[in-house]
Amino acid sequence: MYVIQIVCQIQYFQYMKSIFILIFCFLGPGVFAQSAEDSVKQTVNRLFTAMSEGDSAGVVSVFAEGAVLQTIAKDGVQKDSYFDFGSSIGKLKKGRLDERISYGAIHIDGLLASVWTPYRLYVDGNFIHCGANSFQLARISGAWKIVHLIDTRRKDCN
Repeated sequence: MYVIQIVCQIQYFQYMKSIFILIFCFLGPGVFAQSAEDSVKQTVNRLFTAMSEGDSAGVVSVFAEGAVLQTIAKDGVQKDSYFDFGSSIGKLKKGRLDERISYGAIHIDGLLASVWTPYRLYVDGNFIHCGANSFQLARISGAWKIVHLIDTRRKDCN
């Protein structure tokens, strides 16, 4: 009798294991794992949240060491340090800066991601300018980090 109970328990566990494997195979990608695209978006969103909160450390944390920040201006390309950018954000009061983005194209190839985000920038609720951000991210030590950010700025946003 005891042997029959053990055999039944083993069969029950094998049955449950099979069911779990089937559930994971069909639902796993959507339920149990975050997609690479979602993970990349999360990094970009953390940047804009930190900017809105005036969080200097939060801004710096999404960039890879040595990241390049550039702006295309009428007279050429201006370069900025990610650390200086983070420091300038830290001087702003929470809620003062509001950069509203939308996601355009997102391309991922292994450890490289490219993200295009049209945007509108508001300071103290007033429209300042619009343009597009182009991000290059690399997956470093299991986390997406911004290695290059270049943007455009204009007043005509139609």
